[in-house]
Amino acid sequence: MLVIYKADYQKITMGLLSYVPDLKETSRLTKEMEWYSQENNRQLFLWKSEETGDLAGVIGIEEDEEMVLLRHIAVNPSYREEGMAYRMLNALSKRCSPKRIVGTLETASILTKWQKA
Repeated sequence: MLVIYKADYQKITMGLLSYVPDLKETSRLTKEMEWYSQENNRQLFLWKSEETGDLAGVIGIEEDEEMVLLRHIAVNPSYREEGMAYRMLNALSKRCSPKRIVGTLETASILTKWQKA
């Protein structure tokens, strides 16, 4: 299930975001976390595994009146190949309906695969 980011989750969120290739460097990761907190239309969500209760994934979005831009999506390697990213996107789609989810250059391929599934 999607859980809205709060400061209590900062370390786990930074750990999950560090799986994003361009966020491996700590200073870059810290700036990105600050960027999300600067505007109300930017939001981080964590994915809580229903099976284990672990926070196992993260989604970062930027929202406007017509669409939701998927900026980041990452899943803990222990949970990969289980369809978790698709479940995360399904939950995001329901939460943001009727807005359309669009991707960045980095997230467009996962969105395309999800839409075809």
